[in-house]
Amino acid sequence: MPTTHDSGSTGTGALLRLRNLLDLLDQGAPAEAFQDGELPDAEAGSQAAADAAVIADATRVALRIRRTLSQHRRREAELAALFDTAGDLARLREPDAVLKAIVHRAKLLLGTDVTYLSLNDEEAGDTYMRVTDGSVSAAFQRVRLGMGEGLGGLVAKTSRPYSTGDYRDDQRFRHTTTIDGAVAEEGLRAILGVPLRLGTRVIGVLYAADRTARTFTPDEVALLSSLADHAAIAIDGARLLDETRTALVDLNAASRTIEAHSEAMRRAEDAHDRLTDLVLRGGDATDVATAIGTVLQGGTLVHDAEGAELARAGTDPRPPSAEAVAASRAGGRAVFVHGTWVCAVLAGQELLGSIALTGRADLDDADRRLFERASLVTALLLLLRRSVAETEDRIRGELLGDLLTRAADPAGLSARARRLGMDLGRPHAVFVLHTGAVPRPRLLAAAARIAQARKGLAGLHHEDVVLVCPAEDPAPGPGPGPGPGPGPGPEPGPAAASLANELRQALAGPVTVGAAGPVTGPAEFTDAYAEARRCRTALRALGREGTGAALRDLGFLGVLLGDQTDLGGYVRQTLGPVLAYDAKRGTDLVHTLRAYFDTGASQSRAAEALHVHVNTVVQRLDRIGSLLGRDWQRPERALELQLALRIHQVNRHDGPGPGDFAA
Repeated sequence: MPTTHDSGSTGTGALLRLRNLLDLLDQGAPAEAFQDGELPDAEAGSQAAADAAVIADATRVALRIRRTLSQHRRREAELAALFDTAGDLARLREPDAVLKAIVHRAKLLLGTDVTYLSLNDEEAGDTYMRVTDGSVSAAFQRVRLGMGEGLGGLVAKTSRPYSTGDYRDDQRFRHTTTIDGAVAEEGLRAILGVPLRLGTRVIGVLYAADRTARTFTPDEVALLSSLADHAAIAIDGARLLDETRTALVDLNAASRTIEAHSEAMRRAEDAHDRLTDLVLRGGDATDVATAIGTVLQGGTLVHDAEGAELARAGTDPRPPSAEAVAASRAGGRAVFVHGTWVCAVLAGQELLGSIALTGRADLDDADRRLFERASLVTALLLLLRRSVAETEDRIRGELLGDLLTRAADPAGLSARARRLGMDLGRPHAVFVLHTGAVPRPRLLAAAARIAQARKGLAGLHHEDVVLVCPAEDPAPGPGPGPGPGPGPGPEPGPAAASLANELRQALAGPVTVGAAGPVTGPAEFTDAYAEARRCRTALRALGREGTGAALRDLGFLGVLLGDQTDLGGYVRQTLGPVLAYDAKRGTDLVHTLRAYFDTGASQSRAAEALHVHVNTVVQRLDRIGSLLGRDWQRPERALELQLALRIHQVNRHDGPGPGDFAA
């Protein structure tokens, strides 16, 4: 949002420019159009200078919004193309129509100049062009490549994706006069090719190419690989249909075969319709597990790449072994290991997870392909989920950075937080984390999981891992005995100690946590971050790494490090139990404690100063020890007690008032 200036209201010219920026956003204008407006002359007066600043800020914000909208439009176009492809596979039955749709979708999805598909000729031992989109050269459309020749021949031979930023200068491929001539006539420079695989067998290659040199990204390779998998499935489905039609020629000999194929096709169509519907309505891994378990009548289990369970359905699904997942990934097909069917979930060469099926030891080819098709749909859903998560993490990270630097107005920050499910009007605590025992990305990932569970924010700020969470009232535990204790309260010190312990268990290493708060309102987060950072530094300097605390938990050192010196709070925290005892019973243990320290910690001299028997002093000191704890006479604790006594004595001489330190 534009920064508010103190020079007066915004001028008419600035308002017109702001309206023009909104019109440009609405029209989807190019980025250059946002810089075409004339700025007011900064030397024309303070109002013009303020208007210039407003326009500059608004232009930056408008460009940032335009970039975000462009990214969203691109993702929407990619998803629409994938969904349209799934719909084509559900409707079309002719191989040529399906392959043309695949190639056309690839061109729309990657935005390249030309896309094409070649199929292997096993008898001739080469590969030939089958479908093109965007091609203008007749020679290119008829070209044949020997196995291992050119980029496509290498893909067909090795069953691996290959790409080149400039084909004519790339010496990794075996160049031939025929291939180079066809590529030159088409004017292609950058080419990406991915294999069409049926199990371990490569049946062809799907290409995307541009007439200008450029580099293909890993995301483009993964997307084109997904389309290639769909194309291979379409070819395989057409093959099954051709086999069924051929079997009809001899009804007497092939009736059982026809019936089996018909049932397989019906189940395949039913399963494909179910899985396609999941994609179109934004289903998740649980929906896939339920659908494939229902169709194949077995227990299903879905894991991510780290082995964490994502979904399960049916009875007794057993997790797959790492060896089974590796075997499926290497072979490109489902494998049967120790009574469980396992299929790796892949996006190109990237392992996204696995899907397991139990209770079915007799999967035929059709059911096996259904199971493998479920892994493709699972891969697509996981890719979509990852894209959404990355976008949300970026938005949360930007909000955290703005909160900690006052980069936006409070009203705008509160509105952005509400869209993420956060209420900045509630008390929040700020934690700064540090560990030298584990890599910082692992610490950041653990903090992000905690933030998600507690409806907070986590991210990097000035190289610090920062966590912001609501400071909630203590939740009562179940009472004496085993079980969870009280929950984190408004004071950040206990919450920091609990957080340090939680992170130590999760990461198997010590984590130091400095805390500050609670704060309410966006304007207070910057100071809270600075205080939490000082506390984290103090904990490490004091040799208390692996613990968590707030500045107020560090005694007088915390008071000195704090921005606002709270001497009253220091006295209450240090002498509170003794002050409360005196106030309730009318005693003066504070005076006895002061006399004891003033006489050099001598019981006899303190008795003389107080004009009482030494046994009375001993009894009073025992009572003080029961109130303050056994360690009250340790040197560092004794120093804090003496400082608190001095401050309390000065306040009593000054008389009660706003700074009164009474309990």
